[in-house]
Amino acid sequence: MIIKAVNDNIYNTEAKHIAFAINTEWFNDLGFAEKVSEDWNDLKNCKKNRIGTVISRKINGKIFHALVCHSLNEGWGDNQAYNIKECFDNIPANGEQVATITIGAGDISKRDGADFAKIICGMHDSEQKVIFYGEYTLEELMDIYDNEKLKTIEKRLI
Repeated sequence: MIIKAVNDNIYNTEAKHIAFAINTEWFNDLGFAEKVSEDWNDLKNCKKNRIGTVISRKINGKIFHALVCHSLNEGWGDNQAYNIKECFDNIPANGEQVATITIGAGDISKRDGADFAKIICGMHDSEQKVIFYGEYTLEELMDIYDNEKLKTIEKRLI
């Protein structure tokens, strides 16, 4: 569940855990994954992993969790909310808060089929206590969540 929204650099978080998206092919040489790979060398190019996998590594006193939630070849797919929820639920945070960045809202992610609203739903529906780092207020994130859930209900009724 998204419990807080912060407009600040995620590296300033007090949370011990930081989650971010990577692809199944592990060609993670852009965005936040690229930044993290400066301290986690094999993050840029490694073995293939299935969606839902979480790979964790302690770096500079924080535990970074790479969430395998999309494919470069197949895009983000139709199950984005479920895939994000599964990834977040698989983070071994033991009830501690998990900080995350804006996932799926960048131009490259959108080009590959990311749906930010569905991703927000997955984060919020997860069992984790999520602190969202980005340029959104908690109210805006909950509006996005509510609107996406309403669309899902309306589709079922049609």
